[in-house]
Amino acid sequence: MRAGDAAAFRHVYREVQAPLLRYLEVLVGRDDAEDVASETWAQAVRDLHRFSGDADGFRGWITTIGRHRALDLLRYRSRRIRPDQDLTGIEVADPGDLEVRVAEVLTTEAALEVIRSLPRDQAEAVMLRAVMGLDAKTAGAVLGKRAGAVRSAAQRGLRSLERALESRPDSLLDVRDTFRPFGAEGVR
Repeated sequence: MRAGDAAAFRHVYREVQAPLLRYLEVLVGRDDAEDVASETWAQAVRDLHRFSGDADGFRGWITTIGRHRALDLLRYRSRRIRPDQDLTGIEVADPGDLEVRVAEVLTTEAALEVIRSLPRDQAEAVMLRAVMGLDAKTAGAVLGKRAGAVRSAAQRGLRSLERALESRPDSLLDVRDTFRPFGAEGVR
């Protein structure tokens, strides 16, 4: 891929883009995730000559780039005044009912919405481990944390998800199957 092999790049992109996009959706929301992913890939292509490692290393590397782009966007959002803010800078609650919105979308979107409700460290740990498939060490490198801290945050997040899913309508209970293989054995 580093040598300019278009077929290799297509293969890597197809393998990495969907989980990366889901991870970014949890961080910045669905509306901005694709833009952040595009910026991530553009930076990865520019900096590809600096990368060395295997497939797992690449997923960790590009996820780190995506996380940095997402955090840049979140910092930018927090500094600007938006029309949906009152004069004190506190955001006005979303008028849409969360339960109604989640019930109307696909299982994947419902799962992402539930994950978004977790504290950020837990949501990121669950996404990196369960969706991106990163091991605890690589996820820790992405987050700037020890592997044990990532395992602990992922485990707390999975327990919170289980409790949240128990309280959801029956139509969303099949979301649990999305995470069961990862959570059934515990977070390693």
